[in-house]
Amino acid sequence: MSHPLPWFRWSPLALTLAASLSCAPTEDLEPPPQPTTQKQGVDVPGFAELHHHMFAEEAFGGGWFHGGVNGALDTCDGGWPESDHARVRMDLSGLLNLCPNSGGVDLSGVPILSQLFGVAGAVGSEFIGKIEGTEGDTGLHMGRRQPGTEWPRWDTIAHQQSWGGWLKQAHQGGMSLVVVSAVSNGFLCEALPPQNRKRACDEMMDVEVQLQMARAFDAANDWVEIALSPADARRIISQGKLAMVLSIETSKLFGAKDWRAELNRFHALGVRTLQPVHQLDNRFGGAAPHNAIFQAAQFLENCHIDTDCGITASGFTLGFDVDAQCRNVKGLTADGQQLLQAMMDKGMLIDLAHLSEKSVRDAYAVSQANRYYPLFISHGHFREVMNGKLAQHEKTTPAWVVQMLRRTGGMFGLRTAHDETRTYTPANIANDCQGSSRSFAQAYEYGRQGLKVPMAFGADFNGFIQQTRPRFGPNGACSAGFQAEADAQAHQQELEAPGRLGTPFDEQGLAHVGLLPDLLRDVRNLGADTTPLDRSAELFIRMWERTASTARNGSMADPALDIDTGGIAQWVPPDEREKAYPTVCGKAYAPDSKTLGQGCRFDDECQSEQCTSVLCATFDGRCVCNDDGDCGMSRYCQNDIPGNPGDNDCVDRKTDGTSCSRDGQCLSRACGGCFNAVGWCYTPRSKAYGQTCKSDRECTTDRCSADCYLNPTGSCLCDSDSHCGANQFCGWGLNSGKCVNKRGRGAACSSDRECASGTCRWSFTCK
Repeated sequence: MSHPLPWFRWSPLALTLAASLSCAPTEDLEPPPQPTTQKQGVDVPGFAELHHHMFAEEAFGGGWFHGGVNGALDTCDGGWPESDHARVRMDLSGLLNLCPNSGGVDLSGVPILSQLFGVAGAVGSEFIGKIEGTEGDTGLHMGRRQPGTEWPRWDTIAHQQSWGGWLKQAHQGGMSLVVVSAVSNGFLCEALPPQNRKRACDEMMDVEVQLQMARAFDAANDWVEIALSPADARRIISQGKLAMVLSIETSKLFGAKDWRAELNRFHALGVRTLQPVHQLDNRFGGAAPHNAIFQAAQFLENCHIDTDCGITASGFTLGFDVDAQCRNVKGLTADGQQLLQAMMDKGMLIDLAHLSEKSVRDAYAVSQANRYYPLFISHGHFREVMNGKLAQHEKTTPAWVVQMLRRTGGMFGLRTAHDETRTYTPANIANDCQGSSRSFAQAYEYGRQGLKVPMAFGADFNGFIQQTRPRFGPNGACSAGFQAEADAQAHQQELEAPGRLGTPFDEQGLAHVGLLPDLLRDVRNLGADTTPLDRSAELFIRMWERTASTARNGSMADPALDIDTGGIAQWVPPDEREKAYPTVCGKAYAPDSKTLGQGCRFDDECQSEQCTSVLCATFDGRCVCNDDGDCGMSRYCQNDIPGNPGDNDCVDRKTDGTSCSRDGQCLSRACGGCFNAVGWCYTPRSKAYGQTCKSDRECTTDRCSADCYLNPTGSCLCDSDSHCGANQFCGWGLNSGKCVNKRGRGAACSSDRECASGTCRWSFTCK
């Protein structure tokens, strides 16, 4: 059943649009005639990534990232002071003094702000990258110095994810088009240590450097080429190369210069799409507030404190002018509407990402006035299917905005985020690994089945944001909820299909751009219909071709009357879900969710019921064995030496002849010794007559000449004639235990068995 798409604010412009956005069919919503110039050429293969900060090493004055897009990746300094990356200035508290009313702002209830602007910014560096399931890679990160160890990983926000070799790996795996976005932010640049920056903080200068790097990368690599038109993109892809489309994402777009001249200049530099607005309000329009750091940055721009709604903290919002529903009241300015018109005149693609809802509605009005010029969102989340906390952000995309995109012939770049999603039941895919490809699959299938919008990836690599979490391993698998749930869900992934891909994606998650094909494959294995993603490069080019006026014929591309927002399960907050788990020392845990060697806090988390942690998990430990049964057939539990560093580890069982203290240590399950002292491993009844032995049980004859006092190593003896050859008997007296040749006629004997003839006479001689 379809549900109505709500309007959250009304303005004169919104009222004008209301009729055209109603889900009720009207005469002007008839499907448009098929344009004759919409598609030019044969469908191109491959998927598209619509938001990629490939050259962000030069963002923020070049002072944040480690690792370049070109050349080999090298070891970093681990954030050790004074580090050259991933750290903010020692003291940022003075920034707030730029606003005369800053003294009335209480930052104590906003953790990330109190850490940044509190005692010292350098302390805040330790917390910027910390979210559920990871300690992050900012501040001190000595464990992440060496590439190929703990980075790249899904949770990196300060180390290169877009090295050229990884981009080529993505291309070889099926990516045929990428939108490369030159990015920067003045506030983040100013927050960095001056000695780490390569240049003064100027967003557009950073953008120019990145665009120059893009052209240089094109010139140096014959498998990639910058596309300047949709026909260009078709040609490039048909030649087996990666089509690169250049974009801009920055808050102070074009600085204070004449924007028309700057738009012309950057168009001449190859830019074919851009976002009018990024994290902050600017002269073109209002931004969608979503992150406390940028609310503080907006506050430093205008010193405004809004009390209509509390986004930053309970009761107030920094910087943004919001209404009672926490929506930015600023839409597109006159300059913003003129900028969109100028972009349309050039055939450029308009990216609505980060725009306030009012700005989106204003942009749609301009699109309508231009015969439904295509609009798209390069990276975003579908609001209805996201967790309750994220769905509150204005930056998430509601269904009514998707309806606008479809009507203009636009598309949506779906964030490959690390976030928890609600279950979309029509997907029929278990949502039991929060933040992983299973969460992405819920959002993707909602976009495909419910919203029916053309989609591509909108990964946002090098975008100061974490990526898709793994489903397996120790690096934050399934950890978007809380630890006990993550432990239970990660254990479940080991028990159910589909299993591992056999690539770094399994345990590192979406660590870099080269693993995008692996995410696509994992989502397909989960049961999603990835056909739209598989051909998303073609969908992007068709959207681009629609910028030509002859392709639009004055009609909307799609009435979009079939949107269905049903089928989404109710979201239960993590703190409510956590109550279902048992607790130890006040902390929830998942019973029997950890196998040997995995990290643990409590004994009951381990299947072996033994964890090395101490003091109520003040120091976490690992699961170790309790007894041999925990270790399998070829290993035993080393628990015989109290205080030994390896105590309670499973070790290989011992071979024969190796010292032992108990049977369970031996492959043969037999340990022998003298007077219960330390002995040796042996295989019972494995030694034949005459072979070296140490105990009777080793011999097939059940008799060994060894003596614990005189001769600890002997040989196997006979105990009956059957142990000897056909012409021998088992001796006695001085020959006790030895096989003796049977005797001839007249030889002394004591019994028939000693004689070759088989008869010992009464005279004790052989017959």
